[in-house]
Amino acid sequence: MEYRKFGSDYVVRMDRGEEILACVEEVCKKEQIRLGSLNGLGAVGAADLGVFDTKEFRYRTETYEGDYEIASCMGNISTMDGKTYLHVHAVIANSAEGEVHGGHLSRGVISLTGEFVIHAIDGEVDRKYSDEVGLNLIRFLS
Repeated sequence: MEYRKFGSDYVVRMDRGEEILACVEEVCKKEQIRLGSLNGLGAVGAADLGVFDTKEFRYRTETYEGDYEIASCMGNISTMDGKTYLHVHAVIANSAEGEVHGGHLSRGVISLTGEFVIHAIDGEVDRKYSDEVGLNLIRFLS
């Protein structure tokens, strides 16, 4: 992974074998980013995508392996209990098989390259688990 800062944005290139969320978290820690947004594209050879089951309060996650383009990847950056918290969704496509899959990204391994932009926001938003919803919800600190 390599990245550069331009204003409040970080342009990140991820390389083969690198995991998307781990790379984003590394940049956030090094650059002390506590609030922001993320978008990107590229190619993955493996991805875990989940859809939240609102009745059972859990993600139903599927693993996809093969040649997939990242058609869209977007999310936000916040904190929970003082640690970086990433909430990222992705859509991946395999045109040879006619497949398109999307959902909450819990793992994405770059197969060729990944090109991402992290937009840092001056501020802080924390998260707290909601028993009512079953998710870690944004909580404004001030």
